[in-house]
Amino acid sequence: MSLLELIAAADERGLAASAVACLDRCLPQPPDGADPDPLRPLWAACADPALWPGRLAEVRAVLDAAADEEGAAPRIRKLLGEAPADRAAPGLRDWADACSLLALEVHLGAEAASAAAAETARRCREAGPDGAGPLPAGELRRQVRILELLAGTADVPAAGAGLRQVLDVSAEGQRVLRAAVSRRARGQG
Repeated sequence: MSLLELIAAADERGLAASAVACLDRCLPQPPDGADPDPLRPLWAACADPALWPGRLAEVRAVLDAAADEEGAAPRIRKLLGEAPADRAAPGLRDWADACSLLALEVHLGAEAASAAAAETARRCREAGPDGAGPLPAGELRRQVRILELLAGTADVPAAGAGLRQVLDVSAEGQRVLRAAVSRRARGQG
């Protein structure tokens, strides 16, 4: 199944968690003293939709206060501003799709600056990562893995089923991207 097909088939919990995971992986390295995990409140809201509105507002406030203009931070803030306040809203699928696209574009940007990054990201989501490079290919695999993990636990009565695994996959991806960005910065500096 393509990434787009997995997003189309995902339930609300899967959409929320995959979107938060995408944004989480794209956050730039926080400055000293800043919250190292500003999206953490949203993870609990992925398991409990009743928590979503309050946790979303909390995360928006934290990121707006940080006013970080580095890397993908402004785009992450924009997407969080566009997130549906009700996790059951019809806009959740569109929001998760936009978060997926941002994550691939960020990974493509870290791979090599390219005006065609958005088009390449769209192609990867439909047809696979051929020719996109190792970072976007890894990100595509992570997004697919996350959606498959969540789909596999959709019928499990515990709402948090699978979320720990998703968080682990996402954290690994965040480390990979931050290392790549750091290497790139050292090479330019």
